[in-house]
Amino acid sequence: MSDVLELVDVSVVRDGRALVDQISWSVAEGERWVILGPNGAGKTTLLNIASSYLFPTKGDAVILGEKLGSVDVFDLRPRIGVAGAAMADKMPRRQTVLETVLTAAYGMTAHWRESYDRSDEDRARLILDRLGMAEYADRKFGTLSEGERKRTLISRAIMTDPELLLLDEPAAGLDLGGREDLVRRLGRLARDPIAPSMIMVTHHVEEIAPGFTHVLMIRQGRVVAAGPIELELNSRNLSHCFGLPLIVERRADRWTAHGLPLT
Repeated sequence: MSDVLELVDVSVVRDGRALVDQISWSVAEGERWVILGPNGAGKTTLLNIASSYLFPTKGDAVILGEKLGSVDVFDLRPRIGVAGAAMADKMPRRQTVLETVLTAAYGMTAHWRESYDRSDEDRARLILDRLGMAEYADRKFGTLSEGERKRTLISRAIMTDPELLLLDEPAAGLDLGGREDLVRRLGRLARDPIAPSMIMVTHHVEEIAPGFTHVLMIRQGRVVAAGPIELELNSRNLSHCFGLPLIVERRADRWTAHGLPLT
């Protein structure tokens, strides 16, 4: 398998502070990675590099075989699907769910004068159905619940048939039912052998869907652990990552974590 992402000694420095510090990490084709870490650890910074919207201060970043700084990012970005809160803020509230997904085909956020083939609309509706959003196709984006918006944005990210799919805290802000529904759907996507390589950022191991294969843990911009999830997601590594004693448990194909009781 070839690498879809390779970071070599990557640092990002802002105002004299390293947001990420000498990180080397690679994602192979077909792998599904989750990035875990506390607030301010550098998770979203890594995702911004992987999406080509942020360049390293030091080190090399190669995305889908193209080195940042040596490639036209406007040619690269259509090959990468991104879903997160930053994208939600760009979506017109009066646009329908179907239009929100379709505009991804043109790399746009708002419908203007472009026209779509029947095949584009068929694909958008198929993806929406897969994410449980088919019945909302004609609803305005601004009227959706938080969970419905997140599923619409994931549908939009998949619309262009990307080679790399990036998910920035997809379950943030959801209630228990919304989270479990999304995790179930992400698990179906992660297990699909023809789905793109995936990277998901989260704070919570409970949000890791079945089918994710690898974990990267970072703390204060540095790698704590990286590798197959069944080997690296353990109590010792997670405690080091979050800076307090934690117990990690796996039941069937889901993960949980909790702190030790005070004595």
